[in-house]
Amino acid sequence: MKAHNFTGTGVAIVTPFTSKGDVDYPALTKLVEHLIKGRVEYIVVMGTTGESVTLSKEEKLQVIKHIVKVNKKRLPLVLGVGGNNTSEIVNTLKKEDLSDFMAILSVSPYYNKPSQEGIYQHYKAIAKASPLPIILYNVPGRTSSNIAWDTTIRLAKEFKNIIAIKEASGNVEQCMKIIKHRPDNFLIISGDDNITLPLIASGADGVISVVANAYPKDFSDMVRSSLIHDFKTAQKLHYKLMELTEQLFADGNPGGIKYVLSLKKLTQSYVRLPLVEPNDTVKAKLKKLAY
Repeated sequence: MKAHNFTGTGVAIVTPFTSKGDVDYPALTKLVEHLIKGRVEYIVVMGTTGESVTLSKEEKLQVIKHIVKVNKKRLPLVLGVGGNNTSEIVNTLKKEDLSDFMAILSVSPYYNKPSQEGIYQHYKAIAKASPLPIILYNVPGRTSSNIAWDTTIRLAKEFKNIIAIKEASGNVEQCMKIIKHRPDNFLIISGDDNITLPLIASGADGVISVVANAYPKDFSDMVRSSLIHDFKTAQKLHYKLMELTEQLFADGNPGGIKYVLSLKKLTQSYVRLPLVEPNDTVKAKLKKLAY
């Protein structure tokens, strides 16, 4: 798949759970249909928002299988394949059937805190092993290390199958440096819902969103309007969602978005330990802001 197909809005889909802690497959079906109806451009499966680290290997396979079945190839799917064990990721990419996916999203190694050269070598190994295009994922708030802008450019220029970066550093200046120096057809994808509009205004290409789980139409319309420089429309939708989006992350993700999804009768709000649901203050604010 060509990189331009990941322009627009991707959604980091949540994994719904029942009160017993099992995967809620009927709710997952409802959510996939909700996203398709909301006209998002693609779905990201097994991302951080999907609580992938708390799913067993068998659960991951069943969730993937279910989403593929419900989706029926209506939207492109991206699979989260990342971690801090490079050889394990490489083995996964070589052995797993990835035929239902158009790309992988691979988070920068967490906890290990590698140097920039270590990050480069990590992604070099993944690029050599992956049969699919790769979207880098920089989220220093979770990994405790940052992919420097020049490391991103180095990877983008040296490996043609590294096609994009999901930038969730919150550092607009860093994102602009990537935009300025990137090679042709390399995409910059926002990983922060509330700065997606200014990033697109600076030259970014879209977003992988959390809030779009609940509001796929409004958020994807905002992104599409931004991409055609209709900022009057985009600003109206951005500010409609801004305060709610801020509260989604006030007491942990995906607890916030799952609570809003429960208000909209799409899923229940249960998360798996060590995560817990948002505190009562945040819930009250989300309930007031949700629509």
